[in-house]
Amino acid sequence: LYQAAKYAQAIQQVTASNAAAGYAVAARAELAVAQMRDQPCLECLKIAEGYARKSVALDPTLADGRVYLAAALGYESRIIGMVAAKFKGYAGEAKSNLDVALAHHPDDPWVLAALGGWNIAVVNGGGATMADWMYGATVKKGLDYYTKAFAADPTGIVIRFQYALSLSAYDRENYGKQIEAALEFAATGKPRTVYEAFMQGRAKTLLAAFKSGDWK
Repeated sequence: LYQAAKYAQAIQQVTASNAAAGYAVAARAELAVAQMRDQPCLECLKIAEGYARKSVALDPTLADGRVYLAAALGYESRIIGMVAAKFKGYAGEAKSNLDVALAHHPDDPWVLAALGGWNIAVVNGGGATMADWMYGATVKKGLDYYTKAFAADPTGIVIRFQYALSLSAYDRENYGKQIEAALEFAATGKPRTVYEAFMQGRAKTLLAAFKSGDWK
């Protein structure tokens, strides 16, 4: 049901099991709903966050619940702003969840990609010195995590797309070649789910904008 983008049905079925894995799928589905909307949806993200928290509570060792919790907090931070997110402690909470997930699942591509995005986003939001001092976050760590994520999931479209978004938000001039290559990969890969196909469409749009210099 998730792969077919029947998200409401998927959520209904998996939450009925009251299991950690089920709530993790529900969080993933709700995140997909939020990402596929034309406008940001804070309410959707809060619902995804709630499902992810239930997953973590039921099984603290399951990587998926923690990854989707970190993702929800990250997307919420973009909507409410970095100052409000810092006040709420979102960056620290996201990192602590990803650290636990990494300890239990060191080769999980989503954990690695999430850590890559987290490091780059924190540096982008607070500057290199502050990010390193407060959280130990650096761009190098972010790039290293992404490299490991690519190795763990060589065909993943969404991870490449997120990598391109992370770098373009941070420094599109110095990382232009990497951004373009990642978008090319995402635009030409083979989608495994409806969500990946949707994100591939966005990758194609952004690749065309990147090549034409349409930064807006």
